[in-house]
Amino acid sequence: MLRIPVCIFEDNKPRRELLKLLLDGSDHFVCVGGYPDCRDVVAVVKRDKPSLVLMDVDMPHVNGIEGMRLVKSNFPDIKIIMQTVFDDDDKIFASMQAGADGYILKKIPPAKMLDSMLEVMHGGVVMTPSVAKQLLALFADKYKLVKPEFGLSDREIEVLRLLMKGFSYKMIAAETGITFATVNSHLKNIFRKLQVNSGLSAVAKAIEHNLI
Repeated sequence: MLRIPVCIFEDNKPRRELLKLLLDGSDHFVCVGGYPDCRDVVAVVKRDKPSLVLMDVDMPHVNGIEGMRLVKSNFPDIKIIMQTVFDDDDKIFASMQAGADGYILKKIPPAKMLDSMLEVMHGGVVMTPSVAKQLLALFADKYKLVKPEFGLSDREIEVLRLLMKGFSYKMIAAETGITFATVNSHLKNIFRKLQVNSGLSAVAKAIEHNLI
């Protein structure tokens, strides 16, 4: 089986090494590089050619959010999951706006982390339940702007609302009674209409403009 190459950016060396062991011991992933910060992120990603990046939010020199922007601007097809120990509103929202494909807390169990990584590689959006709650709080308390006209259908709005609650693509399909392929099609239309390239970015823009 061809395993998915993953790069790790994590300043905590023991955790970085544990993540490498987790990936290398899994059926679906292999670690192709581990780094303590993002100072050379473009060069190492170009060299290592990962399909997925695990990115710590808080690192010295160049933090994870800026590192993600650099990766996404140079390698837009690479998936990025942000990791943090904190439920921080501003960092969650900044990560979403910058194009993160997932945002998880470091305390997530190893098996759940691997499942989340597979979900992202299959086109899903990953948020731990506490992060989803943070998004609901952001929606309720911060972003009450006039709705612009993006032309989203009622079904697309429904899909966005479920994404914001932390539903996976499979869960959305089950909840709405449509197929996984139809969910994926709706998300592609949403990305095009909102001019974003990830589910989290779509949710961020929807919150920012009070669409949901």
